[in-house]
Amino acid sequence: MGFQTEFNSVCKFKSEQELFELLEYGRGKMMKSGFRVFPTGQKVIAYTPDNQAVAIVKILASIAEINFQGEEVTQVEMELVRKLNEEEVRIQTSLAHEMFFGERA
Repeated sequence: MGFQTEFNSVCKFKSEQELFELLEYGRGKMMKSGFRVFPTGQKVIAYTPDNQAVAIVKILASIAEINFQGEEVTQVEMELVRKLNEEEVRIQTSLAHEMFFGERA
């Protein structure tokens, strides 16, 4: 058991539904497996499940717990700051692929 630290600039959604709710309603949450530490109070770039930059979000809360099935999970609550424009999407997606999502040496 231990905490995994997330990158300060990355908030990657695994669920299209969770991402849709954030973009549609301006607030949302996502569930992540394992204990993770998200930068509460900071603004980060949100990414789609296929690693495409989509928006700037502010992390409101990060709650790590063991659920009723005995699994370690982290719930992250956030609010939408703004969607990215086309140029920002292109640049942030390219940088994130090189820094976070690309091949590891």
